[in-house]
Amino acid sequence: MVTIVLGVLGSFVAIVAFATLLETPRKYLFHAGITGAVGGLVYLVSMTCNQDVVLSSFFSALAISFTSHIFARIFKAPVTIFLIAGILPTVPGAGMYKIVYYLIAGKNSMSSYYFIQTLEIAGMIALAVFIVDSVFKITVKKKQ
Repeated sequence: MVTIVLGVLGSFVAIVAFATLLETPRKYLFHAGITGAVGGLVYLVSMTCNQDVVLSSFFSALAISFTSHIFARIFKAPVTIFLIAGILPTVPGAGMYKIVYYLIAGKNSMSSYYFIQTLEIAGMIALAVFIVDSVFKITVKKKQ
């Protein structure tokens, strides 16, 4: 439990710092951090429930995308303000590092494994963002 709380707090702080680097307007920094913390929470809880890394990343990206759309509608701001910064905890940076590490170490089978896993995670992130965006567009069209 402590690990999850620290992970969520770490996600929040990392996203606020990253959003600052992206020059996110100051009034949205806290909300961008909340978006990242929600994604980090979903990811860590999924991993604790023995889900696959790829599936955990998909659920995390769904939560981040959904939270970004909700904040965008509440604050009448572009979705990307919250989405780009918030998606950072889900990006498979460690997988990319391991690909290069195992290539240099001469372990091509491990490098291939992490290459495929990283592509799967990236695809799941894109799919989750697309699904949530499509659902919000459909609901907006139905209201009109």
